Amino acid sequence: MKGHRHLTIVIKLGSSSIVHEKTHEPLLSILSLIVETAVKLTKDGHRVVIVSSGAIAVGLRRMNVEKRPKSLPRTQALAAVGQCHLMSLWANLFSYLQQPVAQILLTRNDIADKKQYLNAQNTFTELLGMGVIPIVNENDTLAVSEIRQLEKFGDNDTLSAITAAMVHADYLFLMTDVDCLYDKNPRTNPDAQAIEVVEDVSSLEADVSSAGSSLGTGGMSTKIVAARLATSAGVTTVITRSSSPGNIINIVNYVQAQKQATKTGSVPTTPGEDTPLSNSVSSLTIDTLPAPPLHTRFLPDPFPIRDRSFWLLHGLAPHGTLYIDAGAHRALASKAGLLPAGIVHVEGHFAQQEAVRLVVVNKRNPVTDWSSAAYESGSNANGGGALVEATTGEVGRALVNYSAAEIVRIKGLQSTEIGAVLGYADTEYVAFRENISLTREKSSRPVTPSPGVLTPQFSG
Repeated sequence: MKGHRHLTIVIKLGSSSIVHEKTHEPLLSILSLIVETAVKLTKDGHRVVIVSSGAIAVGLRRMNVEKRPKSLPRTQALAAVGQCHLMSLWANLFSYLQQPVAQILLTRNDIADKKQYLNAQNTFTELLGMGVIPIVNENDTLAVSEIRQLEKFGDNDTLSAITAAMVHADYLFLMTDVDCLYDKNPRTNPDAQAIEVVEDVSSLEADVSSAGSSLGTGGMSTKIVAARLATSAGVTTVITRSSSPGNIINIVNYVQAQKQATKTGSVPTTPGEDTPLSNSVSSLTIDTLPAPPLHTRFLPDPFPIRDRSFWLLHGLAPHGTLYIDAGAHRALASKAGLLPAGIVHVEGHFAQQEAVRLVVVNKRNPVTDWSSAAYESGSNANGGGALVEATTGEVGRALVNYSAAEIVRIKGLQSTEIGAVLGYADTEYVAFRENISLTREKSSRPVTPSPGVLTPQFSG
């Protein structure tokens, strides 16, 4: 396999895939198969990351507690006990196959802080380069707000998507207790149809009534959120049954062979399936491979959002909103920075270098020129009498150079007036262009719905 490009594969396991929901005993048969699959992928030259839930559930078993307590300190204590035993379980299983593993625990604070994030990313890079399999989990021992408000990463679904984006993964496998997504609940509707390929997540019509288990907070809805995030970063995302981990290899082989056949022109092109090929399965063909097991595959965005742009959109909790006019939006799309002249309204309380949402508003009876050219030149001021008529929704996020109170005073003004109004002018821009990330129109990849998650590297 020398000279072949190998894959990076992230495998996410929820609590219900690791321990029995009622007895809390480890599901050793599933875990052993996961270990065998991960080691086989590693021996084939691929890089593997496992995102593992289950710390609290394992803690319940170890301390003979029947159900998850409501007390936050007690839940954190159980997480501390369980994480130790969970990692020991993984390490023991992998040791039988002489595969080194490492533990990485993350909280949202780690993700939102640039330096801490870079440290985590560098650790991932070194571990994968050494042939080590990182085992990732949210640090429930310290994740106070997440546990109290049930605003976790979605039983690690979202964490797995962001991890996949960080390591520039080719595949993210979300292992669950069903084979795939259905248009209806298959348990109550015999005519339910399997959804095998999803090109546009925003147009997906699937049954997401399946809630998470009593051990976790995940469900089908959180997996769709994870798929949106991962595909926006160019990661092919797959939902498949956790009790059959061998499906991972079968699905990867089939999809890669399909890509190879598409490249050589022997099969029709699959819409949107144009991510880089892996030659490690180039000897396989569609004819020689069995049909893949039932699964749902979300196709990656052909123009992925990565690195710093992904971090700005998904890594920071927004503390407010800047409403900008259409001309400012066009200027931002043309790679210009955000000037005060294009700001119509300010909402929220935020400080310098905090993240804000960007929302475009349409204006009624405009009295000034709001073209992108006029905006970029700073020649137009916010005229009186212009009323906000409607908004187009969030179009991006930015790190601002001025606080909310300062922007309220300078909004709509020319940049040359900042000093006279504030008594100082740190910069003519409310936000530098490199600190702005815009969402794409007609895209199925939304801004992260929950505050503060992790992201990729910060170059560019």
